[in-house]
Amino acid sequence: RTEVVRKLNQEAVVFESAELGNAIDKATYQEEEPKLREALINAQFDLKQSAKFSVLIIVAGPEGAGRSEVVNVLKEWMDPRHLAIKAFDAPTEEELSRPPSWRYWRALPAKGQIGIFFNAWYSEAFAGRILGDESDADFEQRLDNILRIENMLANEGTLILKFWMHLSKKDFKRRSKELAKHPATRWKVTGEDHETFKKYEKLKKLAEFALHKTSTAHSPWIVVEGVDECYRNLTVSRVLLNSLQDRLTHAKHVKPDVSSVSPLVDAPQPTNVIAALDLTKSLDQDEYRRALPRWQGKLNMLLCDPQFQRKGVVVVFEGTDAAGKGSAIRRVTQALDARAYDIHPVAAPNDEERAKPYLWRFWRNVPRLGRLAIFDRSWYGRVLVERVEGYCSVDDWMRAYGEIGDFEDELTANGLIVVKFWLTIDKDEQYRRFKAREQTPFKRFKITEDDWRNREKWDQYINAVCDMIDRTSTENAPWTLVEANDKRYARVKVLKTLVKRIEAGI
Repeated sequence: RTEVVRKLNQEAVVFESAELGNAIDKATYQEEEPKLREALINAQFDLKQSAKFSVLIIVAGPEGAGRSEVVNVLKEWMDPRHLAIKAFDAPTEEELSRPPSWRYWRALPAKGQIGIFFNAWYSEAFAGRILGDESDADFEQRLDNILRIENMLANEGTLILKFWMHLSKKDFKRRSKELAKHPATRWKVTGEDHETFKKYEKLKKLAEFALHKTSTAHSPWIVVEGVDECYRNLTVSRVLLNSLQDRLTHAKHVKPDVSSVSPLVDAPQPTNVIAALDLTKSLDQDEYRRALPRWQGKLNMLLCDPQFQRKGVVVVFEGTDAAGKGSAIRRVTQALDARAYDIHPVAAPNDEERAKPYLWRFWRNVPRLGRLAIFDRSWYGRVLVERVEGYCSVDDWMRAYGEIGDFEDELTANGLIVVKFWLTIDKDEQYRRFKAREQTPFKRFKITEDDWRNREKWDQYINAVCDMIDRTSTENAPWTLVEANDKRYARVKVLKTLVKRIEAGI
């Protein structure tokens, strides 16, 4: 398999190897087709039954190279109910109001399914460079971002296959002429074909660079000559079948390691920033009554500012159990028009969410510009509760620091202001609040056996929090630590910080 990937990487560097007139005669095609169809539908059924991983197929290449034809063949040979086919045209107004990756994340296939993307994230990278809107450095930066996305999907278990359907310039011209001759096929030759022909050499040069840079062991590019439809269809189908069968066999024998023991036991531990907080900070009732409406009013005015329509806010609330996240959130929302914000409470993932890559459920709730989204718990669960409780492997939560950083960088790069709060109380105060909840009828739902059990892992959670803050507090998305033993102080600090961050952002 390593040798195959090496050869595919070599093929991705230059296209001359795909311009040798590869062809398969009709007799061979007719003999192979029924066998391949049977094997593919069986592999697809096995994939659906196991639901251990998803498959993402990216079909790219110039217009007229056979992308649609190949996808139509796969749709005909396999069960279309479990094929999620998505063509990405120019972004809609809704898509333009969110980070570029948003529309791709929403379309990702679930475990047990096969997704087919036309061009996917490569279309925007190529378009920006070919049209001259972006520089070579911009193009390379886009490719680096694509690599990070594909690495994360591969680490989440997605089988990624990327096919570049290739036509030489001579074959491209000949095909266009042949199609234009006949009334039944003339419609297939569009203005986009003519533009592709005029920019062929530039596209080829960019494609060689992009394929070389983004062809990796876990997501290789397979260059397929698009002249002969028999060769094209059999080549793509064989690669898909072999890759599916190989992964299905491998998945049967691999048991995930969900050890929660840190591999960095000898590494210096980050400073205990939680212990350094002064939890005696407080506000008396009179100060609170003056400060609360003042900062709520400022927050309301900021979201009504016309400049805010070009921005958006993502507010993350994390903290110790019973630290007052809910009451702080209520003081924020009291200041706002209910139509201007959304609250996303985050609990254990449901079946749909577990079937998708980890960040999918957060990407789908990214707000459009001009809105505010509040996450009551968030993507940081992977490096907190999932780490401490052993719900994911060490590799999973260790790489999550970088994945979360990339996620937040894309949010801030596209106009979203990310504000993150960690609310903390001491162990004695938590005990008092737990007991008070047990004794208050309308608050009993707030206390569970899990809350009491988590107290036994207090030190482990503190270590995880300190790691999280150390690794994910950035200039664009810093953590704000909130001393929450006094609820009044905590609420005002949250509002004040949120106002200051939005003011700086707009």
